[in-house]
Amino acid sequence: MARVAFLAHSGLDEAENIAQRGSSWLSAHGHESLIIRKTAEVDSYVGNVDLLVSLGGDGTMLRAMEIAYALQVPVMGVNLGRLGYLTEVDPSSLETAFERFLGGYYDIEERMVLKVDIDNKHHIAMNEAVLEKVQPGHTILVSAYIAEKHFLTYAADGMVICSATGSTAYNLSLRGPILSPRLRAMVMTPISPHMLFDRPLVLEPDEDVVLRIEGTRSATFLIDGKEMSSVEPGGELRCRGSSQPVRVVKLDGTDLRSVLKDKFGLMDR
Repeated sequence: MARVAFLAHSGLDEAENIAQRGSSWLSAHGHESLIIRKTAEVDSYVGNVDLLVSLGGDGTMLRAMEIAYALQVPVMGVNLGRLGYLTEVDPSSLETAFERFLGGYYDIEERMVLKVDIDNKHHIAMNEAVLEKVQPGHTILVSAYIAEKHFLTYAADGMVICSATGSTAYNLSLRGPILSPRLRAMVMTPISPHMLFDRPLVLEPDEDVVLRIEGTRSATFLIDGKEMSSVEPGGELRCRGSSQPVRVVKLDGTDLRSVLKDKFGLMDR
């Protein structure tokens, strides 16, 4: 008997309906399920879930990946949004996806996440950690240290440190490199740097990257697009790759290159 948890997008009636449909199918086949509507409900299922199913778009999948990371269980994405990078199961194929998972006919894609420390608080980022300017029309000064050695002080609108998964998020809009999602690496990308050197750096995940706010202007600290806190001059963000991956269920062999070709309408001449 398997236990499956659904994380349904709270603003989509379709997500709730599909969660109920999936729950009924699992019950009819002798399995248990839970529909998560509040974060607090996760605690009651710690250690008792075999699969977490995300019902929504990439935003819901990111939240599901956070929960799956904490529970150390695999996560499967059912796509109810536009074509995204993280979800692969079509709603009409949900029962087939369950049959394949329960029968063992699937692969696991292990994705590195980021461990982020700031102001003596610990965070996990699936996509990226960001320091961004607060005042419009002004840059911030950010000193970057890599493996405890000073690299460069950036005058920019901000700095992004992303995982391979996050390379197709904010980093992509900054013209940063696209990494294979299985790759254990970090990318450090400046946001609109006011300097000649504007290149992203691909870094080893086991070397700490420290970003320190210099000068007199404060910054905003964000994790996966969510504003977390203000960072005053002298404040530091420390980031490295976590040794524990988040495990994503892969069923149909869809890879990042196929998604990129579909999303951007790429074709051969």
